[in-house]
Amino acid sequence: MEKLKIIGGNKLSGSISCSGAKNAALPMLAATILTDKPVTFKNLPYLQDITTMFEILGSMGAGITLNENMDFIISTSNLHDLEARYELVKTMRASILVLGSLVARYGFARIALPGGCAIGSRPVDFHLSALEQLGAKIELKNGYIEASAKKLIGCEINFPGISVTGTENIMMAAVLAKGQTILRNVAKEPEVEDLAKFLNSMGAKISGAGTDEIIIDGVDDLNESIFIIPADRIEAGTYLIAAAVTYGKITIQNVNAYRMNNILDKLKLSGALIETNENSISLSMSENSINSVDISTAPFPGFPTDMQAQFTVLNALSNGSAVVTENVFENRFMHVQELNRMGCDITVKGSNAFVKGVNFLTGAPVMATDLRASASLILAGLCADGETIVDRIYHIDRGYERIEEKLSYLGADITRLPG
Repeated sequence: MEKLKIIGGNKLSGSISCSGAKNAALPMLAATILTDKPVTFKNLPYLQDITTMFEILGSMGAGITLNENMDFIISTSNLHDLEARYELVKTMRASILVLGSLVARYGFARIALPGGCAIGSRPVDFHLSALEQLGAKIELKNGYIEASAKKLIGCEINFPGISVTGTENIMMAAVLAKGQTILRNVAKEPEVEDLAKFLNSMGAKISGAGTDEIIIDGVDDLNESIFIIPADRIEAGTYLIAAAVTYGKITIQNVNAYRMNNILDKLKLSGALIETNENSISLSMSENSINSVDISTAPFPGFPTDMQAQFTVLNALSNGSAVVTENVFENRFMHVQELNRMGCDITVKGSNAFVKGVNFLTGAPVMATDLRASASLILAGLCADGETIVDRIYHIDRGYERIEEKLSYLGADITRLPG
């Protein structure tokens, strides 16, 4: 099993380009099922989760090609197997995103109950209940979801709680439904807006994405599209914190700062100097100047849960104490035990982590438990004294494109060790 070796103490400096957003790309890949025309994606990140979605689509009969411009072309005109099998789905909860598209276009889907990061329950009940309201028949058999419908019929759906993938799944299903669908209490994440823009580029009629209410007027079919995957705001935030904890100075190109205001505001409070331009963000942090900042995660436009673990490391090096509150997922403090092995002073009580700043961290062998937890361990290794070995880095490869290459380019001493 591959590992990362990090020798801490180097200040990061320089400029890197932000990769395409995994959380935007995955639902778009699932949405290609809705059309029999080819779809071209530019700036698609090379990640394990993207590969898994390719494997799911490929197992159904989709054609996936790479052109001379490094653009991916997806064709789902000849799907012959409307099933997402357990051996693929078990590694990625986002696999559930193919459910709505399959039922909408083919009238049937068989999807294994999803797996993915072990950070608490992410129930698919919202997806299934909403599909039933659209007219689908849902059965759970032997660990699989079977959904069928002659034709989905638009209706008004009020989600009982905020669900990003739930919003995306039902938005995709409603695109080909008969009549109008109104979704309320929906997720407002930028990635939901991105999916709506992508679907509209194929001929869908969606309005209101990014607000509390999304209106979808069903269409008979969708057309081909060429679409650029937007930048990954979580990747950008992670690298900004990497610069902050090493008292460095970096610039991230090809990123929309407006989408990151909730992250940037907290970084400014921590003492970081932030400069934003139309297409870039720069950060610098002076030594011994990290302020402690309380964090409370919430759906967008609140502070993203996917940045909680990284910001915990920044607080661990601060000149005070902070409370980090996790409101989105339970059981998302599994990185704390490993961080404490490196010298952090963090105590978890329920949904709160109480973080006391320390003067330094020391390198240690640590083990990743999920995608963002693995990122936090790498951040700690970058600023720790001595050598840190991060095990189980397959988690990091799910969501960060060539992370050791990008960090090395910025001056980090980081090496991938073969398994």
